[in-house]
Amino acid sequence: MIREIRPFGDPILRTTCDPVRGITPGTRSVVRDLLDTVDQPGRAGVAANQIGVGLRIFSYLVDGDLGYLINPELVSATGEQSGPEGCLSVPGHSFEVTRPDRVEVTGIDLDGAPVTVVGTGLLARALLHELDHLDGRLYIDLLPGSRRREVLRAFR
Repeated sequence: MIREIRPFGDPILRTTCDPVRGITPGTRSVVRDLLDTVDQPGRAGVAANQIGVGLRIFSYLVDGDLGYLINPELVSATGEQSGPEGCLSVPGHSFEVTRPDRVEVTGIDLDGAPVTVVGTGLLARALLHELDHLDGRLYIDLLPGSRRREVLRAFR
């Protein structure tokens, strides 16, 4: 089911998500909803808290590669890239953000099996963006102080 995206200002977006403690029917439902919700034009990733669920799960869709990770953890990040970044929870805005260019992220799948995703370029950016969401951070937190204050004022 395609779920509504929580907008900037919703407190769940600033909450650190809890680890998934077991693969339950509820976990399966959240993963299904995340995959359905990200599989829409113009979307590269959706974190569980963006659909109102405080669990460490996200989905991604980059260059036709649709996937998800449960309890994702960043293993490594190298290089540097700068480029425009936006967020479904901060609609209508895009800002230049610098992030690592190559990342390795581990997690588990719905069978509890370990999964590793290595991404470069846009996939690296999407993985890091969704990891930030799960830790209660938004990409606008990466903007320089004066630019960030300007953006926050625009949302008030």
